[in-house]
Amino acid sequence: MSISPRLRLAMIGGGPGSMIGAVHRFATRLDDRYELVAGVFSTNAESNRKTAAQLQLADERCYHDYQSLIKAEAERDDGARVIAITTPNHSHYAIALACIEAGLDVVCEKPMTVTLAEAEDLQQRLRNANSRLVLMHNYCGYPLVQHARERVRNGELGRIRSVQVEYVQDWLSEVPDADNKQAAWRLDPKRAGSAGALGDIGTHAFQLASFISGLKLASVSADLSAMVEGRVLDDNVHALLRFEGGAKGMLWASQTSPGFENALRIRVIGEKASLAWAQENPNELWFAPLNQPQQLITRRADWIGAEPARGIRIPPGHPEGYLEGFANVYQALAEGVPGQSDGGWLPDVQTGVEGLRFITATLQSSQADGAWTAVGGES
Repeated sequence: MSISPRLRLAMIGGGPGSMIGAVHRFATRLDDRYELVAGVFSTNAESNRKTAAQLQLADERCYHDYQSLIKAEAERDDGARVIAITTPNHSHYAIALACIEAGLDVVCEKPMTVTLAEAEDLQQRLRNANSRLVLMHNYCGYPLVQHARERVRNGELGRIRSVQVEYVQDWLSEVPDADNKQAAWRLDPKRAGSAGALGDIGTHAFQLASFISGLKLASVSADLSAMVEGRVLDDNVHALLRFEGGAKGMLWASQTSPGFENALRIRVIGEKASLAWAQENPNELWFAPLNQPQQLITRRADWIGAEPARGIRIPPGHPEGYLEGFANVYQALAEGVPGQSDGGWLPDVQTGVEGLRFITATLQSSQADGAWTAVGGES
């Protein structure tokens, strides 16, 4: 059996105070398919150098900005060929565009951009580019999420009637400390864009609902709130959803709900059966056929099918979760798994465009006092 060489990876962002940068680095190591060879981790020169040294990168592969990194790495015979973008939202578009123009693959944090126009521009450019863009919606990397999707696609639920999804946290229930870097940029419209909790976790909830149900959102009626006084961006989202084909849904995203940590959960209700999954207990999926006992499905390779089972690394009963979800996205990129644009499961530029259409319509609806707003758009 031939052994595939490691893919050379560079990271932009992910320095001191970044939780997500470390998560990406952990995830790339799980399957030994990537080697971190370069990076620019911070706009602060000293922090940038310290991070590179801690990661044991050569001095000349620690760059002072993303432009110099992309140019130099694209020209090297041993240069990075995959770029992980773990910066705040406002910089995603420019960095991803530079990578695409240089012929490099991209793994980008969500949301893909801060405007729909930027997202659609990236989609257009990728049609004629020698690059792939993968959007890091890690929750669709969970084996039981993929198994749930297969059950829907196999018709086991029948026609879908309703989708209920929520992502609830409490970490922004109060005014954060001044040195909380994670909160600072997420609450700043110059860096986060026009959507607060909507862009940060609402997009995860929306993507999960679309991924499992296979439904396309038609319109939304939304009410966005800033629960903490003085806050500019939303920290709580309530949205009613209408899907093409007649299914209905509800989405709740909140970062100001005491007692909730990372409570992402979904229920998909069909005419023949329903299913339910919760991210904080990700190794269990409930399947409930009409007029039959509920079934508890655990994360076992012999139960959930070949494709979802590719993301399982350890025997049943040993929990897998958040880091492995990230790793499964990276593994799929390394193995050439097709993206959503090509009929596969891997979240890509099409996923990003749909996320920005959802954000745009939800903001417009809330500004119009909850008026039903078409999502629209052709891809």
